[in-house]
Amino acid sequence: MPHPLLELLPADASVDPDGTLRIAGCRVDDLAREFGTPALIVDEAALRARVREYRTALTSRRPGARVVFASKAFPATAVQRVMVEEGLGLDVAGGGEILSGLRAGVDPALMILHGNAKTTEELRLAVEAGVGLVVVDNSDDVDRLEQLVPAGHVQDVLVRIVPEVESSTHPHVQTGQLGSKFGLTAPAAALLIARIQESPRLRMRGVHAHVGSQIMDPAELAAAVPALAALGTFDVYDLGGGLGARYTYDEHPASVDEYVETLLAAADAHLPAEAEIIIEPGRSLVNGSALTLYTVTTVKRDARTFVAVDGGMGDNLEVSLFQQRYEAALAGRLQEDSAEDVLVVGRHCESGDVLIDPLRLPEVQVGDLLVVAATGAYTHTMANNYNGYRRPPVVFVRDGAARAVIRRETWDDLFARDV
Repeated sequence: MPHPLLELLPADASVDPDGTLRIAGCRVDDLAREFGTPALIVDEAALRARVREYRTALTSRRPGARVVFASKAFPATAVQRVMVEEGLGLDVAGGGEILSGLRAGVDPALMILHGNAKTTEELRLAVEAGVGLVVVDNSDDVDRLEQLVPAGHVQDVLVRIVPEVESSTHPHVQTGQLGSKFGLTAPAAALLIARIQESPRLRMRGVHAHVGSQIMDPAELAAAVPALAALGTFDVYDLGGGLGARYTYDEHPASVDEYVETLLAAADAHLPAEAEIIIEPGRSLVNGSALTLYTVTTVKRDARTFVAVDGGMGDNLEVSLFQQRYEAALAGRLQEDSAEDVLVVGRHCESGDVLIDPLRLPEVQVGDLLVVAATGAYTHTMANNYNGYRRPPVVFVRDGAARAVIRRETWDDLFARDV
């Protein structure tokens, strides 16, 4: 039988006769030799296919609607460039994402700036670059924009609301509930909307809501639509993102078609037919096209069997932040039967630096390659230098060829900011 991990890998993943994983035509042991480990490997064709699936699902049902990539999920310039080439806009959440999006070639008019604590510098970058929509989260955003937008110019804005929707996701990634740090309650939003409508330098285009991330049931996301509708008739309704991605064998999020159908049914019921609808997928767009390769550095068989790899919370904070479960396998031994339950841990000096617990594997040996599936979202973006860790490369693979789009950090990089 095929190894179950193939369910979680891009469709073109395969296993060679010797039991070694091949991704987009590239053997992973060859990738490890060329680029080292840890390494974040992205199947470019799979990524592009997912983008097209989203775009087609939305625009075939509602022409004029827009898919905008939530860049924070994977803000690599090369990933943003794929999105731009495939016709998507970019949702950016800070100055660095604005600049990388511009480097990726996005039309600034197709960018949307988010954030609950935008700095004056970031807003100035947005205004000067011509960012199409700034999502206003508070009155301070309005104060700054009115000072920054030049006389005779107008900045289009959306107002973010708190839809008061309780979602079933982890509390750390809930954003639509009463008490969220994001957005304004309906009464406060109505007051700010009225103020913007009187502003000579801002143009009120519409409203925005986001319920949360890693949500499996799109009905929870669609529940925000009535709250948006209640604020009035606008040109634009941004329904946010939040559809869950599949990380484990047991998870089965809604399909893109089911997600879009559910959102548009709510839009048809509550929103003007001529309004522009925007959705902002992030995690569900990029997660499944990537995997991470590690090398096993130590195996300690004691109270537990500890399998330690050469990465950890320096390149994947999802486990530490909200206990995300991952699935993995020995990338060069996929035809062997499992023999032991292990605890996969990272190399960092924290007891919380655990990647997978438990995981059933063949008898692990030092030097084995471990492949962790579904690591495209929020790994690269939250990578860090804890314990002097050098952040790993991002490698695109396609049609048997591999290229680094972000190189591994060097020791010199760690001290580049010393003065």
